[in-house]
Amino acid sequence: MAEWKAEGTPEGETPMFIAPLHLHHKDDEAWFILEGTLGFQIGDETIEANRNEAVIVPRGTPHTFWNPKQETARYLIIMTKQTKTLIEAIHSTEDRNPEFMKKLFEQYGAELL
Repeated sequence: MAEWKAEGTPEGETPMFIAPLHLHHKDDEAWFILEGTLGFQIGDETIEANRNEAVIVPRGTPHTFWNPKQETARYLIIMTKQTKTLIEAIHSTEDRNPEFMKKLFEQYGAELL
């Protein structure tokens, strides 16, 4: 589990994804919103979760998330060790080449869509 913040989206701008659309083959993932709002695409469904609400994404489900509001969002993300290691690998690389990123996701049981 980790606590993170997502900067707000300036008025009139399109929110930026915090993570690209992806799925985890063997790992579930969950969020608990401490402050603010996060938007989620989970499969074909789009939802917003506010303070004191939780979102769970079952393994095998395409998903992404973003901060749709101007205010900063603060949240807990609950993940497996494999997902945590993937996130650390993403943050530590400067290579954002799509093919490299796809291979990186695959190394950790995930798929970049």
